[in-house]
Amino acid sequence: MYFAVLDTETNWKNEVMSLGLVIANQYFLPEVKCYYIFTPEYKVGGMFSKTLQNVQSKGVNKYIDTRSKIIANIRNLFTQYGINAIFAYNARFDLSYLPELKDYKWYDIMKIAAYKQYNGKIPDDIKCHSHSGRIKRGFGVQPVYRMVTGNTDYKEKHNGYHDAEDELVIMQKLELPFETYATSRIN
Repeated sequence: MYFAVLDTETNWKNEVMSLGLVIANQYFLPEVKCYYIFTPEYKVGGMFSKTLQNVQSKGVNKYIDTRSKIIANIRNLFTQYGINAIFAYNARFDLSYLPELKDYKWYDIMKIAAYKQYNGKIPDDIKCHSHSGRIKRGFGVQPVYRMVTGNTDYKEKHNGYHDAEDELVIMQKLELPFETYATSRIN
């Protein structure tokens, strides 16, 4: 069984300019690593343009192409690996920018990682909502990654590929059975 973890970065025109994708197995280990830069969208620039070309991970397949060709490549990979589940941190954001992938099952990593009942690494002194168990503040990728890994120096790179890779690490460190994520489905 395989699943996908992805992250998008957008440009100043609110269009996807890059997408990081990790295909992982049921043990939360990466099998395929892809980084897509959308052209001409990346040429517009965006808040995180400076990190656009900074992919420093071994074995990453990098593509610069049009949106339609990138989506076709992703769909081909998903077919090849039998993927029907996509995971993202704050998945509604990524799904809203990728309507071409709405027919897949989308799951939100944040709906597990930011909740006391699922994330046993949330310290007792962190304030959580009493009715939901969600952390009240600081539940983005950076603070949650620091919490689950113990790496207090970690800084989110805001590069689509590295962020997808880090989101998979969060899933690994939570050490939860894959079935737990069923409650985080958003579509």
